[in-house]
Amino acid sequence: MEQKYPSILLIGPPGVGKGTQGKMLGSIPGFFHLATGDMFRSLDKESEIGLEFTRYSSQGLLVPDFLTVRLWRQHVDQLIARELYSPQSDILLLDGIPRSEPQAKAMQEYIDPFMIIHLVCKDIDEMVRRMQNRATEQGRPDDADESVIRKRFEVYAEQTAPVLACYDSEIISDIDALGTQAEVLLRILSAVVPQINTV
Repeated sequence: MEQKYPSILLIGPPGVGKGTQGKMLGSIPGFFHLATGDMFRSLDKESEIGLEFTRYSSQGLLVPDFLTVRLWRQHVDQLIARELYSPQSDILLLDGIPRSEPQAKAMQEYIDPFMIIHLVCKDIDEMVRRMQNRATEQGRPDDADESVIRKRFEVYAEQTAPVLACYDSEIISDIDALGTQAEVLLRILSAVVPQINTV
């Protein structure tokens, strides 16, 4: 039996700030931020898996579960081999996985989530604006088209939101994602710090 990685899951709709908050938390010693979006975007676009990813993301669809979990496992093994992530001393901040109920079930073998940060934003128009701004700033064409963005919200509601039901409600913390980055980070830390002491 492989060791399960102690993990905190960052869950929330597109544009809610998971990546931003994950990066800030990941800069704190003892946390390692792993974003599946960055993992996919770093793929060789001409490789078989890279072409497959582009085919799905350009339509606002999720990459198939088996492909995502396989790639994630390879990626984590490489991070450990390169001594960038240590399961013994680092808490894994997972951003973008699991993204569906089948992924949550497949990941049970590998991760031991003791907390879920559920970023909540009731203003969808605000999130659409955030994503269009991000597309311009970061050159992310999959975030520029409003119809693709709104499709991603539909996919989130259908496939990712039910992931929360796969976990004990006691480990889920709803965090208001509206406000400055610092305000949201403080809300997250005030929820996370007491939990770290019990791990």
